[in-house]
Amino acid sequence: MANNDRRPGIAEAGYRLLCRVIDVRREELPALLWCWLYIFAVLSSYYIMRPIRDEMGVAGGVNNLPWLFTGTLIGMVLVNLPFAWLVKTLPRSRFIPLTYRFFAVNIVLFAIALHFADQEQTIWIGRLFFIWVSVYNLFVVSIFWQLNVDLFSPEQGKRLFGFIAAGATIGAIVGSALTASLARHVAPMVLLLGAAVLLELAVFAVGRLSRLSPSLHQQPAAAAAEEQPIGGSVLAGITHGFPDRGAQTAFFATVDLLVNTLTLVIQLFLTGRIMLWLGVALALSFLPALTIAGFGALTAAPTLGAIAVFQILRRAADYGIARPTREVLFTVVPREDRYKAKSFIDTFVYRLGDQLGAWGVAAFRWLGAGTADLALVAIPIAALWLLNALWLGRRQERMAEARAPAE
Repeated sequence: MANNDRRPGIAEAGYRLLCRVIDVRREELPALLWCWLYIFAVLSSYYIMRPIRDEMGVAGGVNNLPWLFTGTLIGMVLVNLPFAWLVKTLPRSRFIPLTYRFFAVNIVLFAIALHFADQEQTIWIGRLFFIWVSVYNLFVVSIFWQLNVDLFSPEQGKRLFGFIAAGATIGAIVGSALTASLARHVAPMVLLLGAAVLLELAVFAVGRLSRLSPSLHQQPAAAAAEEQPIGGSVLAGITHGFPDRGAQTAFFATVDLLVNTLTLVIQLFLTGRIMLWLGVALALSFLPALTIAGFGALTAAPTLGAIAVFQILRRAADYGIARPTREVLFTVVPREDRYKAKSFIDTFVYRLGDQLGAWGVAAFRWLGAGTADLALVAIPIAALWLLNALWLGRRQERMAEARAPAE
């Protein structure tokens, strides 16, 4: 009896502590915690594999990276078609687990192939793995946010998405730390099998969230319907000086670990407050404004150190502020768009941007452009991005205000 009394007391203390960090309602707490476990598992899985992917991309030749991005773009098209069919024909409680288990089987197959491949075969498997992981990471994260914008209202999204995104960052830190500490001592096969197991944990969390959906929704219609590359020039400067491929993998993992630690601080203490205080439009415009400032600094001091600092700040701002704010945009669109249009944007359009960027940089390099010249080209593009962010944010705010009386 004493143990039963103690458990509610511990839960209440945990709830009060959480309320000091974010504005969460008691009835939202179970879904919030399952979302944390879900995205923690997904990002841990990805960040275990990401350094392996980067090392294999380097081993396959830095000059081949534009071609790998081309392959990634083609892969996005090939995967989007069957995924759209699954969304069309199955409820989310079925098509989400099927998608994750498909990727988990792929991970196991890559682990087996790498274990038995010789040195030459490993290069080609590595190139395929680079393309596959670049497709995988956008799909699994996009599906997570598709479910979240379906579960939570625009008002809930502003309060909770930053904290939920912190679960992603903690997962990224854990995945990076595991690979950084184990890459020199265990074969890639072991790390990949661990990543596959983590995806199965994510599937379990999806099932729990599906059961919670009716009680969480504030919209009757929704309750009834149960249901982010390494630039070639930077890589070329850091690939020498490592004693072996395991050391390279550990280096990439350590960089990810530092970025995600900074991101976690932002997500826990700043993201929700920024969206609530400044609104969606200004929060969404933060990253393009930072990009303009960063590229402006690079035109004056185009050094490797400046590039590294800019990338760390930019990635942290992207994961900590821009990404949760972008997801809030989709809380006001129809459910069909949340799963179909959102998936296409998060995967194909995202990788199309990578493709244009990779070949654009290659073209300017061929014309003799240096780092400062590339920064000058990027500034007006970022300015257009800033204007678009402001327009999208204000549009979302108007749509949310129009929906509020009905909810």
